[in-house]
Amino acid sequence: MSDQDLETRAPSTAAANRLATEAGRRRTFAVISHPDAGKSTLTEALVLHARIITQAGAIHGKAGRRSTVSDWMEMEQARGISITSTALQFPYHSPEGQDCVINLLDTPGHADFSEDTYRVLSAVDCAVMLIDAAKGLEPQTLKLFQVCKHRGLPILTVINKWDRPGRHALELLDEIQERIGLKPTPLTWPVGIAGDFKGVLDRRTGNFIRFTRTAGGATAAPEEHIAPEQAHDAAGIDWDNAVEECELLSADDADHDQEAFLQGVTTPVLFTSAALNFGVNQLLDNLTRLAPPPSGQADVDGNVRPVDAPFSAFVFKVQAGMDSAHRDRIAYARVCSGTFERGDVLTHAATGKPFVTKYAQSVFGQQRSTLDNAWPGDVIGLANAAALRPGDTLFRDVPVQFPPIPSFSPAYFSVARGTDPSKHKQFRKGIEQLEQEGVVQVLRSDRRGEQAPVLAAVGPLQFEVTSHRMATEFNAPISLESLPYTVARAVDPEDAPFVDRQVSTEVLTRTDGVMLALFTTKWRLQGFCEDNPTVTLRPLVAAGDD
Repeated sequence: MSDQDLETRAPSTAAANRLATEAGRRRTFAVISHPDAGKSTLTEALVLHARIITQAGAIHGKAGRRSTVSDWMEMEQARGISITSTALQFPYHSPEGQDCVINLLDTPGHADFSEDTYRVLSAVDCAVMLIDAAKGLEPQTLKLFQVCKHRGLPILTVINKWDRPGRHALELLDEIQERIGLKPTPLTWPVGIAGDFKGVLDRRTGNFIRFTRTAGGATAAPEEHIAPEQAHDAAGIDWDNAVEECELLSADDADHDQEAFLQGVTTPVLFTSAALNFGVNQLLDNLTRLAPPPSGQADVDGNVRPVDAPFSAFVFKVQAGMDSAHRDRIAYARVCSGTFERGDVLTHAATGKPFVTKYAQSVFGQQRSTLDNAWPGDVIGLANAAALRPGDTLFRDVPVQFPPIPSFSPAYFSVARGTDPSKHKQFRKGIEQLEQEGVVQVLRSDRRGEQAPVLAAVGPLQFEVTSHRMATEFNAPISLESLPYTVARAVDPEDAPFVDRQVSTEVLTRTDGVMLALFTTKWRLQGFCEDNPTVTLRPLVAAGDD
């Protein structure tokens, strides 16, 4: 479309100013970490400090067991891990007078759900990398960092669990710089060693922020801001050590530089105890101050669609089963440009068909409410969106197509069969829906037939989620028969029959039309390639790769 066409569809001056103001208020970020680093606890602590909830956790089950607002699935509460990503939107008024709208996306930490995390990272402007003070950088954290780096996302680092025994703060900073190549620039510094967390030194103001514990960490921890002159009397030798270490940091040029942060050269660092709600206010304040607002999004051709262009959005997740009373399906879409108004008729870029947004919703964990307007950076929930898939683009007026989300290379394969023949329709519907959500990949072949599709997954926990949801949501229990394959490669249709005839090899077709050759081991694959150099086998995107 020509520049003249864009100009004729440009918003009025007042509308353009409103759009710029609203986009500038948005902070859209994801929290990433290795499992058990305290990610969901931190997510809930952020919401608590924003005064959206009054007590961390909701009371469920016996003995007052708590679960977070972001981990709402039954399996998540039972296992204590995040299985699916969750969107939380809430307003926040910073102490410096900024009125912001936070779009916080809590991601699964477990490597088996890497695909879900990858989708989320395609929809944010910044990432908060959470590190356990005792364990430091762990394998899954490193993989997620590589994804952030590939996408050009600036990263804030939070060293969590400082209330427990752990490693020295300077040692953790050295590890960050050596292993991921970002220079740490602490914004706060702990007063007290790991396990004896008294508060933090705010490096910007020089003040000592002293925290007070609350019962079980259920409410926001009271803070006392103490001037540097009185800090020694309040914290003694711990304050003196913190001041000395901060002087060392400044001598090493480890002071915050906003431009270097946005360019992915440095990572601001904060110290917290999410379980006690210590240091959480400082994270919120620095996110609103430092994290970038929404900017233009590159389309499939590499052209940037500016935030003030006509409306466009990118679907990064589809989720069903959020409300057992209403078996609808929610498509999560990140607004990339323009203003969204409920009831708008958009165009689905993949099909060219209209998409009506009458049932647009604002999502806060499992809770939903009607949404009338949204702006760049916001995450909107589109109910009853049966036609939408992760990676789809929606637009109004001026066409655009954003890059699709790749499917990861599966490493686990199982044949799924319904255990009750009378549930045939439910079986097919359930498998189809879980595939559309991206819970598992589904492979088929004429040899196996429709009643025995092969489920392909990055990790075995995906099979557990599939079995659980098939039984509870679709009333169609399944049995899973594990297959011996561990490696998948894309194969051209003309080579597929030959590859399928080989020993310890099978070719199946994924729903998107890609034909996958499955091999029992990487050595079997290597031997096949050496024996058949004319057959082209293409690697798929691996978990944690670009």
